[in-house]
Amino acid sequence: MDEYRIALAGTLQPCNVANLRFPKNGTIDLISRWGLLLVRGNTGLIPWVMFALGALLTSIGTSAIPAASILIPIALRIAFQYKINPLMMGLMLLIGVTAGGFSPLHLFGVVVNGMMDSKNIPHSPGLLFLNTFILCVIIAIIVFILFSGLRKFTRKDSVKHYSAAATEIIDINVNQEESSEDSLKERLTWYKGFTLIGIALLVILALDYNVHMGFAAFGVGLVLSLIAPKRQEGVLQSIPWPIILMVTGIVTYVGVLEQIGVIKYITHLIAGMNNPIMATLTASFVGGIISSFASTTGFLAAIIPLAIPILKDPHVSSIGVISSISFASSIVDISPFSTNGAMLLANAQGMNQNEFFRKLLIASVCFIALGPGLAWVIFVEIGTPW
Repeated sequence: MDEYRIALAGTLQPCNVANLRFPKNGTIDLISRWGLLLVRGNTGLIPWVMFALGALLTSIGTSAIPAASILIPIALRIAFQYKINPLMMGLMLLIGVTAGGFSPLHLFGVVVNGMMDSKNIPHSPGLLFLNTFILCVIIAIIVFILFSGLRKFTRKDSVKHYSAAATEIIDINVNQEESSEDSLKERLTWYKGFTLIGIALLVILALDYNVHMGFAAFGVGLVLSLIAPKRQEGVLQSIPWPIILMVTGIVTYVGVLEQIGVIKYITHLIAGMNNPIMATLTASFVGGIISSFASTTGFLAAIIPLAIPILKDPHVSSIGVISSISFASSIVDISPFSTNGAMLLANAQGMNQNEFFRKLLIASVCFIALGPGLAWVIFVEIGTPW
C-alpha cells in the first residue's frame, strides 16, 4: 500500500502548488514565453521539447510523479497560450516520461532489472531502455500526427508570438504594485523571481535529496504566500476537489483488490498458461488494464516473478517478453484514473474539464486497446534486430 500512498500524495501536488501558485502570479506565463524563445517561435516544436524534458528527467532517475508534477502545469499553460491542443501536449509529455522510465537509473528499470538478476534470467538493461524508448518515440509521432501537430510548423502566428516574446520580457520593478497588472503580465518581477527560485528548489529537492515532493511543494507555497499574502486570494477554492476525491476512491478500491488477492490471482493465471506467446500477450493486456488504475511499479514487481516460466522458455526472447510487459504496463499512465492522468485533468486549461476528461478517457481506452498488442507484435512476434 505504500506505493498507493505515494501515488495519492503525488496527485495532490500540482493542485496545491503548481497549478495554483505559479499561474496566480504569472510565472508560468513568463516561462512559456521563454520556452517560445527557445524554439524560435515555432510552436510545432514545443510538444517535442516537453517530450524531451520528460524523457530526460526520468532517464536520469527522477520519479515519474515529481517529473510530471513539475512539467504538467507548465506544458498545459503553454498549450493554452499558444493554442496547442492541450490533450496532445499532455500526452506528448507523459509519453516522454514513460520513454525514460526504464532507464537503469529509474525506479521502473531498477525493479525490472533487479527481478531479472535475482532469478538469473539473461537480460540487458540497455536493450530494455532502448526498446521502450524507441516504441515511445513511435507512439509520440503517431499522437503528434493524429492531433494535427504538423500544422503547427507552418502557422504564421508563430512568428508574431515569437516577436512579442522577444520584446519586453524583463522588467524588474521593485514597486510593481504601482504598475498595471497587464503591463507586468509577461515580465520578470521580483515576486516571479522568488517563484522561479521555488520551482528550481523543488527540482533540486526531487533530484538530489529525495525529499517528499508534496511536503516540499507545500513548504514553497507557504513561503510564497507569506511573501505576498494578498496575491493568494481564492487559491483554496480553486483546488479541483472532485478530481482528488475520484483518484482517492480509485486508489482505495485498487488497494482493497490487492489486499484480498485479486491481482495476485490474475497474475497466477497468466503464469500457468502453457503457451508462452499467448501468455505474454495476456500479461501485456492485463498489465495495461491494471496499471491504468493502479501502481505500475507494484504490478511490475508482482508479474515478473510469476512470469518466470515464460521468461525461461527457450522459444521466446526474454528481453522481448519483458519489454512487451514493461511497455504495456507503463504507457497507460495517461489514464485519468492514474496519478499522472489526474494531474493532466487538474491542470487543463482552455477546455471544459468534463470534455477534457471524456477525451482523455477515450485516449486511454485507445492506448489500452492498442498499446499492449503493438508492443507484443514488435518485441515478441516480430522481434527486434538487436
